[in-house]
Amino acid sequence: MPDESRASSRGPNCYQCRHFAVSWDPTFPYLCRLMGFKSRALPAIEVLRVDGVFCQGFEAKPTPPQKPDRPVTSPPQNRADRGVRYG
Repeated sequence: MPDESRASSRGPNCYQCRHFAVSWDPTFPYLCRLMGFKSRALPAIEVLRVDGVFCQGFEAKPTPPQKPDRPVTSPPQNRADRGVRYG
């Protein structure tokens, strides 16, 4: 696990942000939906370059809901239970 102070000194990770997206434009492949711009570099790097501070709009992507564990059912014991009839 990275040290908290070390992680905050590197700034946010755009790939983990809910506002980050990949653009269709090969010239400007990255985009920030929150701030509404496309760039050649990751948006957090552009924000740091222009403003001189780390991106303040970072929001972690929501985690998908976990599927509940289902009980494993045994397969049917005879062929009639599966709806298959043989002569």
